[in-house]
Amino acid sequence: MLNAFQGLLPRTPAMAFETIRRGREKLITFLQRAPDLILDDTAAQGFVSEADYEALDNLSDPKEKMRRLLVKVQVKGEQACHQFLEGIRSLFPDLPPDLWPPGSACSDLKEGYCPPDKALDKSGTENPEGEALKSKDEFSAKDSEDKEFETVSGGQEPVQEVMETENFDEIKKFLKKVGLHKRHRKLTMGDILEITSESLTTVPPQTPEDLPWHFLRKLMALSGTARNTDLVPQDEGDSNEEGDGDEDGLFAREMESVNPLDVLCAVLLCCDSFLRQEIFLKMSMCQFALPLVLPPPKQTFMLWALRDIVRKWRPHCLIEQRGFREESLVKASMPTVSFVRLGRPSLSKSRLLNEVLSSPQQHHDFFLHRDMECGNTPREISDGLVEISWYFPGGRGNLDLFPEPVAVTNLRGDIESHWPQFSFLTQVSSAVLIILEKMSDKQYDMLATLQGSASKYYFVLNADGEKSKETLGLLTGLAPLLGMTKSQILVKEKNKNATEFVKKFRSAIRNIIISPQKVISLEEMAKVSQELRIQTDEDAKICQNGILHANEIIEEIKDVVAYKKKMLKLQGELWRNLAEVEKELCRMKRQADVPVEDYKADLREQQIALRLQQYQCDLTTGITKFINGLQQLHPAEKHFFLKWLKFSLDCSARANLSKLREEYKEHYQAAGNDPKHLAQLDESISASSLGVEHFMRELGQFYEAEYTMVKEGKANEEDRQFVHLPGIAADLMLEGFPMELIDGDASNIPLQWVTDVLTALHSKLEGKSRMKVLTVLGVQSTGKSTLLNTMFGLQFAVSSGRCTRGAFMTLLRVSENFRRELHCDFILVIDTEGLKAPELAKLEDSYEHDNELATLVIGLSDITLVNLAMENATEMKDILQIVVHAFLRMEETGHRPNCQFVHQNVSDVSAHDQNMRDRKRLLEQLNDMTRAAAKMEKQFREVSFSDIMEYNPESHNWYIPGLWHGVPPMAPVNMAYSEGVSDMKRSLFEFMRTCSQNRCAKDIPQFVEWVRSLWNAVKHENFIFSFRNSLVADAYNQLSAKYSEWEWDFQKEMHLWVSKADTAIQNHSVEDIESGALDKLRLEADQKLHDGQQKILQCIQNYFERDKEGLHLIEKYREDFIRSAKGLQEQLRISCLQKCQQAVLIRKGQNKIDNLQAGYMKTMESKVNKLLEECKRKKRQLSSSELNWEFENMWKETLLELAPSNLTPRNIYADVYHQLQKDLAVHANQHFQTLPIFSAGCRQPFTMKGHYLKNSAKKLKGLVFKDGIQEQLEEYTSVLNYKCWNYVTEKTSTKRDYDETYCRELLRLINEQLHGKDFHKLYTTVHFEVDLKYSILGDAADAFQKMHTEFFKANNPHRRLEKLKPQYLSTFKDLYHEKDACQKRAKDFCNLCLKPALEDHLQKRLGIEIVDDFLSSGQSLQYGSRSFFQFTVQKTLLEEQNFENYVKYINRYEEFVKSWIQAHLLDHYRQRKELAILGRKILSAVLKKAKDVLEGYENETGPLAKFLEDFCQEMSAELIIPKDALKVILFNNTADAGSLSAEIRACIPTVTDRILSERFEMSVEAVLSGLLFKPQDEIFKKVFGCGKQCPFCKVPCEAGGGSHQEHFASVHRPEGLGRYHDIETNILVYSLCSSSVHSNGCFRNADTGEKLHLYKEYRQYYPDWRIQADPSITASDYWRFVFKTFNRQFAKEYRAIPADLPKDWERLTKQQALESIQETFNMK
Repeated sequence: MLNAFQGLLPRTPAMAFETIRRGREKLITFLQRAPDLILDDTAAQGFVSEADYEALDNLSDPKEKMRRLLVKVQVKGEQACHQFLEGIRSLFPDLPPDLWPPGSACSDLKEGYCPPDKALDKSGTENPEGEALKSKDEFSAKDSEDKEFETVSGGQEPVQEVMETENFDEIKKFLKKVGLHKRHRKLTMGDILEITSESLTTVPPQTPEDLPWHFLRKLMALSGTARNTDLVPQDEGDSNEEGDGDEDGLFAREMESVNPLDVLCAVLLCCDSFLRQEIFLKMSMCQFALPLVLPPPKQTFMLWALRDIVRKWRPHCLIEQRGFREESLVKASMPTVSFVRLGRPSLSKSRLLNEVLSSPQQHHDFFLHRDMECGNTPREISDGLVEISWYFPGGRGNLDLFPEPVAVTNLRGDIESHWPQFSFLTQVSSAVLIILEKMSDKQYDMLATLQGSASKYYFVLNADGEKSKETLGLLTGLAPLLGMTKSQILVKEKNKNATEFVKKFRSAIRNIIISPQKVISLEEMAKVSQELRIQTDEDAKICQNGILHANEIIEEIKDVVAYKKKMLKLQGELWRNLAEVEKELCRMKRQADVPVEDYKADLREQQIALRLQQYQCDLTTGITKFINGLQQLHPAEKHFFLKWLKFSLDCSARANLSKLREEYKEHYQAAGNDPKHLAQLDESISASSLGVEHFMRELGQFYEAEYTMVKEGKANEEDRQFVHLPGIAADLMLEGFPMELIDGDASNIPLQWVTDVLTALHSKLEGKSRMKVLTVLGVQSTGKSTLLNTMFGLQFAVSSGRCTRGAFMTLLRVSENFRRELHCDFILVIDTEGLKAPELAKLEDSYEHDNELATLVIGLSDITLVNLAMENATEMKDILQIVVHAFLRMEETGHRPNCQFVHQNVSDVSAHDQNMRDRKRLLEQLNDMTRAAAKMEKQFREVSFSDIMEYNPESHNWYIPGLWHGVPPMAPVNMAYSEGVSDMKRSLFEFMRTCSQNRCAKDIPQFVEWVRSLWNAVKHENFIFSFRNSLVADAYNQLSAKYSEWEWDFQKEMHLWVSKADTAIQNHSVEDIESGALDKLRLEADQKLHDGQQKILQCIQNYFERDKEGLHLIEKYREDFIRSAKGLQEQLRISCLQKCQQAVLIRKGQNKIDNLQAGYMKTMESKVNKLLEECKRKKRQLSSSELNWEFENMWKETLLELAPSNLTPRNIYADVYHQLQKDLAVHANQHFQTLPIFSAGCRQPFTMKGHYLKNSAKKLKGLVFKDGIQEQLEEYTSVLNYKCWNYVTEKTSTKRDYDETYCRELLRLINEQLHGKDFHKLYTTVHFEVDLKYSILGDAADAFQKMHTEFFKANNPHRRLEKLKPQYLSTFKDLYHEKDACQKRAKDFCNLCLKPALEDHLQKRLGIEIVDDFLSSGQSLQYGSRSFFQFTVQKTLLEEQNFENYVKYINRYEEFVKSWIQAHLLDHYRQRKELAILGRKILSAVLKKAKDVLEGYENETGPLAKFLEDFCQEMSAELIIPKDALKVILFNNTADAGSLSAEIRACIPTVTDRILSERFEMSVEAVLSGLLFKPQDEIFKKVFGCGKQCPFCKVPCEAGGGSHQEHFASVHRPEGLGRYHDIETNILVYSLCSSSVHSNGCFRNADTGEKLHLYKEYRQYYPDWRIQADPSITASDYWRFVFKTFNRQFAKEYRAIPADLPKDWERLTKQQALESIQETFNMK
């Protein structure tokens, strides 16, 4: 309860327990009068746990609630029972004596009182005047106080006790009035910091229930109007009636008025200790008087609440030295002057105080008074409140009111009613000023008891006629008793000038300050209050426990620098060295001539060694005590522990800094000062900072060291000691403590520690951790932390002897009802150290440090506040340059944060309009800086500031006045500052609300990934910003996979259309084609292509408009995919037209053969008819053999009679040779003439020869690295051969005739490659070109000759006629025997016409359907994007460990990928047997249409020819029915259409089964190889992409789409795998290009003209490649492992010497390699 001595009482016999047990019913009845207050105070004293408190509080029956409470107290033991009864007695003076705690003064009295036998004299001497004391009859036993209180009160009637009993009801009534009675727990900082829609409102309070929240919100925003309790009725402005109605309204409003002091007291009663501290701190900044002692009944000295306040001042004694003092208010000793009143004088004491403390130039209301808004409203619960304020001189001579600081207290209410408070003030004050108008004899006697007091007494008499004379007489009589002189009685005459009186008043106070009777600190006052049984807020057990644990640490700190070296070992030199090694591992500035990977291996060894040193450090006593404090203390105790630790450390820091600065100043001003000593002092000043964050940082380092050792296998997982620490830190973040993100001392992030803390936080939040991130950047000491504190009510460190270093983050919870609007659960606020810090300016890398900080925090934030102080234009320009660079780099990440410029110290009301030109100039300046930054970042493009971030010059510029209204230390916060910050806060949240629809909030795992990837990019910083992020990669891969689907849908549509177009062309006559059919197809193709492109573009637009996470990160790639869609349309257009033109050429060529064939068939049919007639004229029936003999003779004779065809086989060899001759005629004819003409088997295989390279290439010698030109030539030649042979295979597989365009296209392909960059740089001779072309075209001539021969044979009219011989014979026999051959003709139709047409249809469609089926199956993921595909391939290669496959994958990538896909296709369909299902599906669609057509003719009896012609016409879009076979069916066919139709329908299932069985009984290889549309080639195009490979390591590009502007890969390889070797030693190079491009190394190759070139500037030669830094140290472990495993094999393959690999490569395992690609491709 409220006992001031809890935990300090001696152990007593078990009597208090018995008192409760015997008087239980009586005590329960007594306690029912205020059960909630008793329960609250019991919980505050720690008698009941939080859970018990909640359970008791939920009980509705007060009797039951008190009964259970007593049981809880009794269980705690005798000590708790005694303290409980003491507390009840102090709360309820009318507690019956038989319920008093045993041993209390006067506890044995049942009647009467305890006579006061001591005067106020602190020495304890008897009353010297022997003044008679009042008789005991004036007291009642029930109202008596203990002996100690009676001594203080001087034996006067304890009116206070009677009032205290009444005050409980008054408090309860008032809490209900302002709506605080409903709360089940005390208000906390968490309640105030929570972001709610109400916290952003500007609606003034309308009911008393609004006042507490109005006060708190305004106060947290440092608004000077926080104390205004004026209510605005809800209907104000709606009614404007005159007369009585107005008066009634005014009266009603007055009745609702609330005194601001009552609101303050109510809030303080209902909030916890930490919120009280924040309230006091904000009130202090606003220069409001602070409560020192709360009013009865909860008389509490507010020591803890005042501890957080630190003030600076310059006493006049330090003016010459220009020194200052900075000290915590609770520790600063100074005179105290107290102001009280006797009675109710008309002179306002508080107003007089304000006049005295305010300078003539600027009035300020420190104390509320009756003439302020609502100041005249009667106080309900705040009478008896003691307030305190201070005056601090600023060292401005005569402008200061007082030369030294002074504390001023003010007692609310008259001293008669509040004698205990007055008695307290008399003991702690240097002087007490009593304001009165009159004095009674009783009051005289009361004041006479002050005789012997050590304080001076001044009386301020407000003169009021005769009564004033009487009072003056009494005062004159009182003067000798109180040791007063005449000057101590101040009379304010009515007609006297008020200003003169104030001056006189000030003069009196100045005299008191100059020669004070006593000086006292607040801590010393607290001891006095305890003696007077006024409890302090630090007496609570939980507070004392926290302080006790903190003091165990503080006691060990004598010298901060020495303590840090001894107790915080891990974060000193070790941590700084680790930070340097980490950055050097990325930047390699000191690499010199050491090979990159050797240098990196050495750095990694250093890194592990430093971590090992950290790991071997034992826990120091300081850190052990700190961990124990965090682990063992109750959450509330832990808060006290950390707060006390902070106060003590800050106090120590201030003391150390003060001494060091003074010493520095002395040495600096001394003649011949020693620069070295000054530098040492400077270093000591920097190192003298010690805060809670240093202890947390040490925990982080212990955790990181242990984690590293476990990961490196130097420690066991089960031996981990610190695995629980991230959970503790996460709890602290949830409780509102700032968490260090960037260590400002080492300029580094403990990445694993931060990751695991935030991961633990995410877990504690059960995954509900969506965050919007807000950051502030600016020059040092421009009020960034103050801005955030004012905006959100935060507690970032300001003016505590040290500025913010690094970056700290605080989590603000968003209320449940506001989360839906903001689309986030939390706001993460990041406060950063100032840019352009003077203490860092001398450092060589200070600008780099600022760039790192700005890049990181801007990259993490959704909104960045750029704080610009207007005083220094140069600094403003510098910070803008840093910010612009950071924002430009963010564009590379796809992240476009919002930027808000905050212009501080702009006070003009027209600032926004007046600065319109300035904003325009600022934008121009930003644009100039952006363009300059782009050039520095090697981005050669036009770019403006608004291109790289969300910025609106009109709405994203804020002009905020300076923080202080006047000159500190007595200046309050500027009201305009508070309003400006509040307006900006509302605007920011409105922006968050609107932009949240387009940009998803990051959750904690995503935020962690951003921290990791951004920090990795920052560490690699070297002008060119290199960024890798798995979130971006994941979003990009998802888009790539989606685009791949849309792309295939478009391609499939066009492939099907080409198939139909080909069918249509083959079914058209040449005349139809030439008369417009082809043009119609072209128009149809153009429309389909346009529709397909628009569909993809719409899909892309819809995709980016979806509410999907991460889309804004890949916004910059949108144009790449749009370009790819347009490029795809063009590719398909060319492909479609080429295939249509080719089909037309084939159709025209076929037409000549068809015409010849028709003539032959006509002759043959006439001969058959003639033979039939001859045979029928014979008198006997011929047997079957005789018919055969007759038919055979006729057939032979007819064939001899047929005119020979003019078709002759062509010499393709000669044609190809002739075209090659024409190609080489100009520049290589002489060498070509020496080569023989093409013929079968006349050539030797192509091999590389020495004279293929020019002499200049042979003589080249490299200085560092180069790749072998001959090996590269062999590689490029092999690739070209492969491409050409693929082209030849594609053409020959069509089973059509050779066309000379094939050779021309092949030559074009070869010339394109030979004249391209790859071959051009290799210095090849004309002999190479001739021999290579001769070899390729010779092989092609073989294939084309074979193709033509086979086509000639298949289409020879005699041969085609021979194929029809069986049908002619069969028809001949049927006609002879006059059989009904309808069924037979139907079968012939199905076999000769329908079956070939269906086979052709299946042949065209099967490849397309296979691709569609394959991509929609389980294989879709790995072929969805190039990154997925690379992961699958590399994982499989790792599992197989086949060296030959690795070589093929690296050096013949296209060939490898095609064979890989082929193998997957074979495996997929060999296992699933689904090819036949696909075939049946394809045939089913066309056969359904055929059956429908046939059904329509079942009842027809018309001519057969018309029926078959109509059928062919109906099916012409799908099937190409052979015309010659159809003529055979029609030959002498007398069947009717209906019969034949029915028979054909009956035959169809059999034909279908035959087709499928014939086709799919073959092996899968045979089926796939026989397809016109090659599935493997189409799938290859999807994953192969642009086909570009890294110029150094040959890793393939993974960019999506086909028209991207930059090539990139997820991870690069050791360059030796791409054939790079040292030209002098021939040893394979094992450096990775992703490391090399950040090193100081050089390269040379054919592209550089064999000249040495810096890796860093590789984009000069390869501008379309972006080689990014590895996302982590382990990212390249896969290829390191491969190189390590096959080092000797690669060397043998490349005719080089094996690499001498770093030692750490040898330790790599297969598992680490797998984990590496899982991390790289985000596949965990």
